[in-house]
Amino acid sequence: MNSLINIINFVPRELMDARFRGAQTSILAAVVLGTVFVYLFTALMAKFPGKDVQEILTAAISRGVINPLIIIFAALWCAAGLITILSFIDITLRFISPDTGPYLVVLGFLVVVCFCARMDSLSLLYGLEVMLGISVPLILYTLIKAVTNPDFSWDAVLQIITYFPHAPDVKSMAAATFSFSGYINMAVFNRVLPKMRLKHRWILGVQGLAVLLLTFYVPIGYFGTVAVERHVYTWFSTADSIGINTFIIERMLFIFYFAYLNLSLTSVIIHWHVGKELLTGLFPSPKNPKSRAKKWRELAILGLFSAITLTLMRLDQYQLNILGIWFLLARWLGELLLIMLLFYCYTMLRRRKP
Repeated sequence: MNSLINIINFVPRELMDARFRGAQTSILAAVVLGTVFVYLFTALMAKFPGKDVQEILTAAISRGVINPLIIIFAALWCAAGLITILSFIDITLRFISPDTGPYLVVLGFLVVVCFCARMDSLSLLYGLEVMLGISVPLILYTLIKAVTNPDFSWDAVLQIITYFPHAPDVKSMAAATFSFSGYINMAVFNRVLPKMRLKHRWILGVQGLAVLLLTFYVPIGYFGTVAVERHVYTWFSTADSIGINTFIIERMLFIFYFAYLNLSLTSVIIHWHVGKELLTGLFPSPKNPKSRAKKWRELAILGLFSAITLTLMRLDQYQLNILGIWFLLARWLGELLLIMLLFYCYTMLRRRKP
């Protein structure tokens, strides 16, 4: 899902900024790094079937070290959902309903997200499958219509390819690795996947490469190598430029928006669910899993996430863009730190075995 949602999280913006100085080699480097991260993380989590990352860290590291780390990781998951929902609210107000009050839109989204993020992990995975089943065909339809449209300029794409031989840009590379970050949610979902089978993971690398190349080249094919920088949400501007003759729908934007509304809300729900589970894990587990204390803790955590979102609604477009770029960098370093911690726990626990 992260491969598809990267359009919302400022990945195209960062790649477009570096289109004349290494964006294309950054994509290739990100595919290699992202695939390696996927292999390492899934292989390490498979060593601990049925356990989440908090249980694994607790078995090898003292509580005094773990608790601050868990708070940092939960903050990153909260930020991942927060950036997505703020971006999508901005998109909704720009492209769909400019006359609607922004706080009315955000409150509607937050009610749905907070209600669903409290569901159990297995139910969310089933819901994720359904949402992907609905959204992916619509996105594929959009892609086919985009590249077969007579307004698509292959000359502009060929021109930007001539800038391929440049060294990778670190910020663009870090941003592009977001397409592979979906694996990191197994930090919590691993406990409902006791018999995980690791097969054909190389497909994730191929799929990530295809998505990133389309993310980069298609908007350039529509707006040219120079004018593309004038658009903040390049893919929504692209969808707005495609006309279709399908009954009452004349613009591709509405189909594209519906698909990404599903994906964006699902992405926020998944990220906030993982963040909530990490933070509730800091408290002693109640004997009754449906106890009132547990329920109030969950509501307090999701209320905190929502309050931060409402506070950051004051950011303008420029500040939101800066926040998104810093998040992409911090997330990449956070993933690397988590993989190193898991490797340390694995080696420590292996040495303790008689």
